[in-house]
Amino acid sequence: MSYLPIEDHGIIGNMRTVALVGTNGSIDWYCSPHFDSPSVFGSILDDHKGGHFQIAPVAERVRQKQFYWPATNILVTRFLHQDGIVELEDFMPVGLPADSNGYHCLYRRIRGVRGTVRISLVCQPAFDYGQKSHETRISENGASFTAPGVRFSLCSTIPVQRDSNGGVTSEFVLEEGKSHFFVFRNDRTDMPPPSAPTEQEAEELFQSTVKFWQGWLARCTYGGRWRERVERSALALKLLTFEPTGAIVAAPTTSLPEVIGGPRNWDYRFSWLRDSAFTVYAFLRIGFTEEAAGFVRWLDDYVSKHVRGEEKLPTVLTIYGEPNLPEKTLDHWEGYKKSGPVRIGNAAISQYQGDIYGELMDSLYLYNKYVGPISYDFWTRIRRRLNWLCENWQNPDEGIWEMRNREEHFVYSKLMDWVALDRGIRLSDKRSFPAEHARWITERDRIYEEVMTRGWNEKRQAFTQYYGSDDLDASLLIMPLVFFMAPVDPRMMSTIKSILQDPRDGGLVRDGLVYRYPPEPRIDGLPGEEGTFNMCTFWLVEAMTRAGQANPEWVDEARLLFERMLGYANHLGLYAEQTSAQGEALGNFPQAFTHLALISAAFNLNRALSEK
Repeated sequence: MSYLPIEDHGIIGNMRTVALVGTNGSIDWYCSPHFDSPSVFGSILDDHKGGHFQIAPVAERVRQKQFYWPATNILVTRFLHQDGIVELEDFMPVGLPADSNGYHCLYRRIRGVRGTVRISLVCQPAFDYGQKSHETRISENGASFTAPGVRFSLCSTIPVQRDSNGGVTSEFVLEEGKSHFFVFRNDRTDMPPPSAPTEQEAEELFQSTVKFWQGWLARCTYGGRWRERVERSALALKLLTFEPTGAIVAAPTTSLPEVIGGPRNWDYRFSWLRDSAFTVYAFLRIGFTEEAAGFVRWLDDYVSKHVRGEEKLPTVLTIYGEPNLPEKTLDHWEGYKKSGPVRIGNAAISQYQGDIYGELMDSLYLYNKYVGPISYDFWTRIRRRLNWLCENWQNPDEGIWEMRNREEHFVYSKLMDWVALDRGIRLSDKRSFPAEHARWITERDRIYEEVMTRGWNEKRQAFTQYYGSDDLDASLLIMPLVFFMAPVDPRMMSTIKSILQDPRDGGLVRDGLVYRYPPEPRIDGLPGEEGTFNMCTFWLVEAMTRAGQANPEWVDEARLLFERMLGYANHLGLYAEQTSAQGEALGNFPQAFTHLALISAAFNLNRALSEK
């Protein structure tokens, strides 16, 4: 089976894990029971050894269409052939009791819509990233797959046969109006697989899942232009939350390359404080408060057990708040389109990224404003953290882009340190919390003046990536978004104008898409030219929108950029981290960064257009 493009996948999930389902009916990525668990199906990273679970017609010249059941995360793949039409429905149950076995199940139903079509089923798990061999047993109700410490079962309404690759196969004829249901379940017991649900049971489970997702989405307060895109982004972000603890993962995949051929491949199945805090902002912007409460609960109940106030905050943690995710490579897998290495774990855990304090404090300030009051005990930890920052913000760091070859005084990190102290001052004033006000104000103002003097490049007439650099950095588009400076400040508008130039002229924008920093030379020390960074394109839209009060033409240009960027989503409205020069999705998929930035840009652009 050849590699299906990243963008030719949809996603299903249950706020514990996800599965990527290709337009060819193949589950190409699935970890169980959690996001960061070893993979069970991983053919998106090795099409020979990774394992997959495919249900599709046995025919040539089959056309496929893929869409979501309205306002849900239930995925439908429609196969159209001269003999008939069938639809494959994929979902994971949600809204169950916390200890329900249903959270360990993946449901697939194939329905005959028109005519009679011959269907093939192939289920070939590859446990522990394909490192564990397993035993396959056939039973009356399907099959079981057992490896040391692992047991999964396939519950089937039709007989299956063992194949030569440790999996099972079946072929059957599906008539119009008929359906078959399959359940793939993480099941440690030694009992034979249970029987597949009856047609009535399957329908009830399907409808309860529909009801959950539609009920959740009904809370969305966004009613402007691009509502469908905003809602799909919200549904995608919801799938990246880990309900048992409240953590939010950056993406549900690992090692999908930023450059075909590698080596820009990273594991994003963890909770970055930066990404999570931005996601909380996006949720709050459109009316979702439970997710923000869950994130604060994760910080309070889990992260606080592993992090001491006198030490730097880890950049990234596990979904249980642990700062322990050693990075290693899986050399037996070739990687997506032979773009190795495949990595699990992430060495960014050891980096100092000073900006995370700003994103975190901004999210806590918004939580206190829109969700619920910060407790005194929580405040004492915040207070210690801000005092630590007063003593350490002057240090260089690896920055938001996680440089693995250098530390610098990155301007983005400094301005987010300013945000941290600014929000701490505001929060203490609002709640009358005890605080070192004079010290915080002094350090906040020192940071501001330093950014305006050392971060500003007189020759470029723009803020640049780090002190003394001549290179632009798209992360600085966030300055007006976090109220560091007015969007119409001459320095901000000059920086936007510089960024809008083509990279060949020193800018960062090519055909309306934004590089995060100059594609050449490679400041990060890694080979290969990566794609444009989707989040940064949406940040440019928002920065131009906000500056529109001084330059009204920019609002119209921002709308055009936004509409063009919507055209780079996949057929379901999903985005990876980056977009290649050929318009292909690059990087892990789907990416929280991109979808949260879309929501914010849509909100502010819609408001600006409505006020014209």
